[in-house]
Amino acid sequence: MKRFLTATAAIALVAIPASLSAHKMWLLPSTTVVSGDDGWVTFDAAASTDPFYPDHQPLRIEPVVTAPDGSSAKVENFTVGKFRATFDLHLTQQGTWKLAITNGGVMGSWKVDGVEARLPRGTTPDKVASLIPANATDVKLAEVANRNEVFVTLGAPTDAVLKPTGQGLEFTPVTHPDDLVLGEPATLGFTLDGKPAAGLAVTIVPDGARYRDAVGEMTLTTDAKGQIKVKWPRPGKYWLNVTATGKSTAVPNADKRMGYVTTLEVLGR
Repeated sequence: MKRFLTATAAIALVAIPASLSAHKMWLLPSTTVVSGDDGWVTFDAAASTDPFYPDHQPLRIEPVVTAPDGSSAKVENFTVGKFRATFDLHLTQQGTWKLAITNGGVMGSWKVDGVEARLPRGTTPDKVASLIPANATDVKLAEVANRNEVFVTLGAPTDAVLKPTGQGLEFTPVTHPDDLVLGEPATLGFTLDGKPAAGLAVTIVPDGARYRDAVGEMTLTTDAKGQIKVKWPRPGKYWLNVTATGKSTAVPNADKRMGYVTTLEVLGR
């Protein structure tokens, strides 16, 4: 079955949970912590075989930026190349900023008189009922919802942009994502529709996998609180991915597939 996205998605790969794709999506900041009265961070954005090594295709969607006070901001110098997109963010407020690409949609198929048909690209939950004929059989539907986020901080970390919405699969860290230090275990959490997401497999891959005989990925399972405790093996940047499935509340008789991706930076002592 093909996978269908909302119209906001420019490439099909973006709306598929990373574990369902041969390529890994990522937003890579040059740094996650900046000091001073203001500052700049530059980013790469792509989908590739290994995290942070662009070899497949760029992410073509500009991320939504939330400033520490909750206001909206824009990236600058957004450019799409052959294998990666690049852009800059001017940090003009003290605290933690969030950059996010969120997308989703409904994919599905059915048969009429033995002939298979599929939902068109850009199908949203409110349009599903009108697109499937009354005499359709073998109806198969799935709602897809994904978040690809990264956090950068000017000065001291703040928590306002970490507040969950209570919808879908969300990152709810106990240890601030921009305050990760080698030798200090981090507690990271996840929720599903506002409740602790227990029993989810979280994959964490350190940068530089292309240059190692072993990828060095860690797979941890969330506890009853929806949390994992991570002991960082070395400083550097890490790609984190978690997926979840459930029942859709927006599309009757449909499953829901959710994915979350972020990039974390661990500093040395």
